[in-house]
Amino acid sequence: MANTRIEILVGCFLVAGFLAFGWLALKLGDVPWLTGARHYALEAEFSNISGLKSGADVQIAGVTVGRVGHLRLNEDHMALVTLQIDRNIQIPLDSMASIKSQGIIGDKFIQITLGGDEEFHQPGGLIWDTEPAIDIESLISQFAFGQVGN
Repeated sequence: MANTRIEILVGCFLVAGFLAFGWLALKLGDVPWLTGARHYALEAEFSNISGLKSGADVQIAGVTVGRVGHLRLNEDHMALVTLQIDRNIQIPLDSMASIKSQGIIGDKFIQITLGGDEEFHQPGGLIWDTEPAIDIESLISQFAFGQVGN
């Protein structure tokens, strides 16, 4: 009888632990069918995304409004970045997406500069006006070898 109670108690403890672990995984993970209701996808095409990673912030005026989703090459060999934007944020059609750095060698993020257009991107839309990442290494090598300004 005492062994049965201990086994039931251990079983309940394990079930509670698995439920807690599952809840934590769903909260911290990127589960599209859970977060899809809160976000919509936009794409942006860049010539260079050097150092940008999936999960990086998407910011407007320094405020995080989304995350970088998938990174892939399109048929023109340009980097196509999927942005997961908060559903309550509307992005005008003439907005610009830039890849910026937190400090000199910090993490990369996407900065969206809002335009003044009265029409907005629909889910799945493409931001055409983009500014690629600055390649610090090439700038340093140009400076070191005296090729700046040529």
